[in-house]
Amino acid sequence: MVSQLPPDHEHLDNQMFKMEVNLDDIPGEWLGYVMDLLFDSGANDVFYTPIYMKKNRPGVLLQLLCSSENINKMKEILFKETTTLGLRYYPLTVHRLERVFRSVDTQWGTVMVKEGILDGKIVQRAPEFEECKNIAQTHNVPLKKVYEQVWKSK
Repeated sequence: MVSQLPPDHEHLDNQMFKMEVNLDDIPGEWLGYVMDLLFDSGANDVFYTPIYMKKNRPGVLLQLLCSSENINKMKEILFKETTTLGLRYYPLTVHRLERVFRSVDTQWGTVMVKEGILDGKIVQRAPEFEECKNIAQTHNVPLKKVYEQVWKSK
């Protein structure tokens, strides 16, 4: 089975905004909570990078990608839920591969595989991790074996 993403799917956007804040005084436990809030509120991606800040203090650079429609929601979450006093954001262009999803049969069940298409050719192929994990746990087989079976079935 092959399915193409609809034209309004987030992965076909090409104009986004990157927002970032430096944090050196936030409890680590809060970071996962903030990440979940940002994703739940429409962030396309959220990630953290360890950094060193002034006075050689360890900190975290929180970065996120979002559409222009979500900038105000993201700002509100960052100001209310983190310790930051300021943030930066700027537009960027995101170029993504066309994506197609295919169902692949394995001896333990079906796995959805995401393929990235460039100029009509498959250049990336990735099984859905959660489906592979569930198969591995359900059938008590190594995750690696599930992936190997998916890779064999082109």
